[in-house]
Amino acid sequence: MHELSALPYAYNALEPHIDAKTMEIHHGKHHQAYVNNLNNAVKGNAAEIHTLIDLIHNISGYSTAIRNNGGGHWNHTFFWGILGPNAGGQPTGALMDAIVTSFGSFDAMKEQFNSAATTRFGSGWAWLIVHDQKLVITSTPNQDNPLMDIAEVKGTPILGLDVWEHAYYLHYQNRRPDYINAFWNLVNWSAVNTHFKEATK
Repeated sequence: MHELSALPYAYNALEPHIDAKTMEIHHGKHHQAYVNNLNNAVKGNAAEIHTLIDLIHNISGYSTAIRNNGGGHWNHTFFWGILGPNAGGQPTGALMDAIVTSFGSFDAMKEQFNSAATTRFGSGWAWLIVHDQKLVITSTPNQDNPLMDIAEVKGTPILGLDVWEHAYYLHYQNRRPDYINAFWNLVNWSAVNTHFKEATK
């Protein structure tokens, strides 16, 4: 039975960059719906015994409902974990070194990430991933992610941004670039660094 975890901060903790009403709807309604629909999709079949990450890694073997809702559950759980109040700034240490090695500078990485998020047509996600021990930026449609065996670019996400309209429309309307820029004020680099260490050990 898959469950929705509580946020590690209050709904209003990310203001003014993401407003409380958006967080309340996004977590309490959208994410909860993915969890409910995933449980309904796996009930009574072979997928029911598998963990979420097992489903994600082998998603080509499962139904569209499991792909969409399993991806939605994993992606959002990951997303909430790399956001935080009083965050932003820049990473340090080995992660910063890897960013400079892969992209030339932190600003260059941000520019490439922003482009991936801005140009993702329709709904989807932008990702910073570890691929063959290197950092790569990619994007996925809908609720897909780079862990899935059907992903165009596979790897382990260490940073991700939801660019579905429900993630920003109440506050930013159609101004997706403004939302993307605001996102950098919320990145919990300590959490991202933990993902980076796990992915490169």
